Amino acid sequence: MAPPVAVSPLIKTARYSALIAGIIYGKRRYDELKPIAAEEKRVEEEEKKVREEKERIAKAIAEASEETILK
Repeated sequence: MAPPVAVSPLIKTARYSALIAGIIYGKRRYDELKPIAAEEKRVEEEEKKVREEKERIAKAIAEASEETILK
């Protein structure tokens, strides 16, 4: 097996620079998107509460109408 070839310092520097730039970009993007996701989650939870309340009311109405039909 051949011995490994020495990598140019310029290539090493470019690779690590790209890695660090990617990490910084990712952190900034995450910080930018986090509040948006939190707001979407809050809205979704509110909509879920409303939907569950409507389902509960519909179920109560259905049970009440069954009782009047049976009597």
